[in-house]
Amino acid sequence: MYQSFYGFKEMPFNITPDPRFLYLSPTHQEALQHLKYGVKEKKGFIALIGEVGCGKTTLCRCFINELDPAKYDTALVLNPRVTETQMLKAILTDLGETKLARSQVDLVAQMNRVLLARIHAGRDIVLIIDEAQNLSFEVLEQLRLLSNLETDKQKLLQIILMGQPELKAVLAREELRQLRQRVLVHYELHPLSQTDVQQYIQHRLTLAGGMGRPSFTKWALKAIHRGSKGIPRVVNNLCDKAMLSAFIRGSDEVNYWDVRRAVKDMANLTD
Repeated sequence: MYQSFYGFKEMPFNITPDPRFLYLSPTHQEALQHLKYGVKEKKGFIALIGEVGCGKTTLCRCFINELDPAKYDTALVLNPRVTETQMLKAILTDLGETKLARSQVDLVAQMNRVLLARIHAGRDIVLIIDEAQNLSFEVLEQLRLLSNLETDKQKLLQIILMGQPELKAVLAREELRQLRQRVLVHYELHPLSQTDVQQYIQHRLTLAGGMGRPSFTKWALKAIHRGSKGIPRVVNNLCDKAMLSAFIRGSDEVNYWDVRRAVKDMANLTD
C-alpha cells in the first residue's frame, strides 16, 4: 500500500532471503570471511550458527553467489528432515545428476565417483545444509562418512552446516564426538547493534529506491532495535508495519508511536 506513496521501486522490507539486500554488519562480514576461509582452505566441515531470522540463509546465498562458477559446484539442502538415502539423492540431484542409484550403498559409491570426476576436472564441491539442527543422528553420521571421501591431497566435499543455537547442543552429543572434532571452522552470528539497525534500515530503504521518504525518528529507531532485539527478520516486520502506520496517517515520518503500534501488533500475533 505504501510503496507508491513513498516512491519505492520495490518493497524495502520483504523477508525473503534476497542476497541483494544483505547488509554486511561486522558480525555478518566476519561470518562470510569464515565461510570463504573454510572452503578455500578445504577444512571439510564448517558450522554457522545463529538465531532464527538473523540472516543465515541470506548470507549463505550471498556466499554462493560469490563462488566462482567455473571452479565450484554447489548443492544446497533446505529440508533436513530426510533419511540417509534421501539426503544422498538430494545432494546428487542438486549437483545435476539425473540417473541415481537405488540403494544407500550404491548411492555412496555413485557419490564417490561423481566427486572424484569433478575434482579431477579441477572443480571443488560445496554442500550447504540449512536448519542443520534438525538432522537426525543417522544423517549426521552419513555426512561424517561422506567427509571421509578424499584423494591423497584433499577432501572431496566441503560441508557447511547452518543452524539455530540448538545445533551446538546437537554437535555436543557424545555419540557425535567424531563429527564434532571435524568441525574446524565455526562461527556464531550475533544480533545487530543499535547502530547496525539504523544502518540496516537505511541500506534497505536505499536499495528499494527510496528518496528520503519516509524518515525514521531517533526514538523510532531506538524502539525498533529494542523491539527486534537486533534480529534482522524482526526488524523487517517492525519497519513494514510502522511504515504502514505512517502511511495511514499520511506522514513522511515514522515515529515512536508507529513503532510501538507495530510491536503491539506483533506481540498479539504470538499470544
